[in-house]
Amino acid sequence: MATFTGTVRKNDLEGGFHELVTDKGDVYRLSKCSVKAGARVKIEGNVESGGFGIHMSGPSIAVKSIEVLGQS
Repeated sequence: MATFTGTVRKNDLEGGFHELVTDKGDVYRLSKCSVKAGARVKIEGNVESGGFGIHMSGPSIAVKSIEVLGQS
């Protein structure tokens, strides 16, 4: 399990999906995402290896939890 911090964005490629742009500049597809694009988040999950998906934007994170940062 790893922790990733960054901003969620919407990618319109292939019908649309959410991805995480980390503070380090890495980009990951999100296996599930319940927050809106533009949200700053901390995600716990695992980078999925292998497999095949229709979204050709980088590795995918199998999300275990998402915490929205900066909200009271």
